[in-house]
Amino acid sequence: MPRELWYPISIPGDYRELSNEYGVSPAMARLLVNRIADRNARGPLPSAADAAEYLSPDASVIYTYEKLPDIEKCTDILQNVISSGKKIRVIGDYDIDGVCSTYILSNGLHKAGANADYAIPHRITDGYGLNERLIREAAAAGTDCVITCDNGISASAQIDLAHELGMTIIVTDHHEVPYHMLGDTKVEDIPDADAVVDIKRSDSKYGFTEICGAVVAFKVIAALFDRLGIERGALEDYVELAAFATIGDVMPLVKENRALVKEGLRRLKDTTNPGLRALIRAQGIEGSDIMPYHVGFILGPCINATGRLASADNALELLYAGDEREAERLAGMLVAMNNDRREMTDKGVEKAMELAGSDLMKDDRVLVIYLPDMHESVAGIIAGKVRERIGKPTFVLTDGANEIKGSGRSIDDFDMHELMTKASDLFSKYGGHKMAGGISLKDGVTPEELRERFNSICGLTDDDLVSKIRFDMALPFSYADMRLAEDISGLEPFGVGNPRPLFAAKGVVCQNISILGKGRNVLKCRATDEGGTTLNAVYFGEAERFSEFIKSSESIKILYYPEINEYRDTRSLQIIIQSYC
Repeated sequence: MPRELWYPISIPGDYRELSNEYGVSPAMARLLVNRIADRNARGPLPSAADAAEYLSPDASVIYTYEKLPDIEKCTDILQNVISSGKKIRVIGDYDIDGVCSTYILSNGLHKAGANADYAIPHRITDGYGLNERLIREAAAAGTDCVITCDNGISASAQIDLAHELGMTIIVTDHHEVPYHMLGDTKVEDIPDADAVVDIKRSDSKYGFTEICGAVVAFKVIAALFDRLGIERGALEDYVELAAFATIGDVMPLVKENRALVKEGLRRLKDTTNPGLRALIRAQGIEGSDIMPYHVGFILGPCINATGRLASADNALELLYAGDEREAERLAGMLVAMNNDRREMTDKGVEKAMELAGSDLMKDDRVLVIYLPDMHESVAGIIAGKVRERIGKPTFVLTDGANEIKGSGRSIDDFDMHELMTKASDLFSKYGGHKMAGGISLKDGVTPEELRERFNSICGLTDDDLVSKIRFDMALPFSYADMRLAEDISGLEPFGVGNPRPLFAAKGVVCQNISILGKGRNVLKCRATDEGGTTLNAVYFGEAERFSEFIKSSESIKILYYPEINEYRDTRSLQIIIQSYC
């Protein structure tokens, strides 16, 4: 960790005053100031109302929709189609967000009395989003209105085809709007759909652009139910799925996302959906408090796996399952697929890391790794794992059925969508957002050509690629008390955009070291900081390596957070060490 990140602090008197105003400890008051001020461009000190909203976000915002672009047009169309008894087809996507979006829209339309069905593209044969086959099949099935979810904003040609075939089409999406440059001006290429509900439109007045496709779908159904006079209680079954998708699509847990996820996870623990209940049971976490970790790393990958290795229809069938036995069968199948996907991914990561460290690529700023024989469905996962290990924007390309395809994962503060747009002449299709994207190369374009182009235009410097460890503030152990640990729980759920508070301490001496666990991956010790305060400490990871580091150092610097340890009805304070140097 860079030395300049470490500095001594004290908690000045104004934080003690704010702690009384906010009803929290002085350290928590400083933490709230730092986090809220970060969102408000370092504005004035937050008010007590600001602090209260941050600690207990307003759940009513979950149901807002009025400022979404084209929401009135969308609702008018759906109301007219439903009242006339014409057919609606929902076209979604094959990942967590697309599956949850499709379920919310299709099930919500059924509750509203619509004649509606759904279709999801196949990752291998169709690729992402709308395509000509899906549009023509919808028309052949007598569909009057197509409504997309989690896709459509980049599908101008397919939308035009839908109109030619006599269908109305509504786009609901959350992805970046394609654009072209007219001189120095960005001009959005909004498709000519009958309604385009996308919060990324520059003319959107919604005010928050970081909701996922399932949340957009949820708000469309909320608007429709209000229009038709359907009680909002009918929406409640969708809150947990909107939260599930928010976590699975790695949306920042700030503002309304945090309120949604907090409420959704509470409902998910006792879900009435047989499919979700069976999946939770199959993964051995029934009866547990469901946290973002469980969705992001245990449950969500099972929903994703079927869309990667087979068809996402299996995941929709799980959500629609009304029979416990059928739900258990489908949940078991999804878990098995995810195990296969994990094994495939591990092999791909090993090969990708070899190529990334080769003489050809070791100095590249953007990694473009070609794994021709790798299953294209795991390219994005491999790219993400390579990015985590090496700290560079990474694309992994594979041989698709008819073209070379790829998925990319970016680093903080680098806009991957902008990079792809600058090289769009090399792609037959591309899309995504700042942190991730998907591409298909035009015939004749080689991975090497793409690698050279990306690295010539990316503009990344060595400083941009330095790994950064962010923490909230330096905090002496004397302030890491039970009250602070209890206050921190009010910031949950933790995740992207709302990480668990992390504090720094220096001059730390560790004694009474013991290493535990079957894999000897837990280190416990007594840690004393430079102020002389001693606390019980726990480290999870390469415990032997950490122990050797402690023994070879007079003192160390750590990043940590306080936690209340409950054992046999006894509560005690300990700190969890996250990083050290």
